[in-house]
Amino acid sequence: MASAECIFCKIVRGELESTKVYEDEDFFAFEDINPQARVHTLVIPKAHITGIEETDDPALLGKLLLAGKKVAQLKGVDRSGYRLVINSGKDAGQTVFHLHLHVIGGELLNPRMA
Repeated sequence: MASAECIFCKIVRGELESTKVYEDEDFFAFEDINPQARVHTLVIPKAHITGIEETDDPALLGKLLLAGKKVAQLKGVDRSGYRLVINSGKDAGQTVFHLHLHVIGGELLNPRMA
């Protein structure tokens, strides 16, 4: 179920503008507005899930990773390498509390995660 106030739910509903990269029945992917690398795309479930701690659904989580892989292919970083990141909670840097996967690549990434 979507949240009326969630910025990502508003993007899925088309109420807020985004640059769509990929969409299927369950997921929507769009460009991050504050990219940390040349390629920085977010993949979100269309259903509102606050974070990874809010689900134990292996099918959903597996499909989320596969959607991230598809985005990497669409963005052309599947051969050179990319990073898939899920931040969980404010101490990890999660700022929007709707489960999302960062697909980051397109350049040499710092091997040390910050």
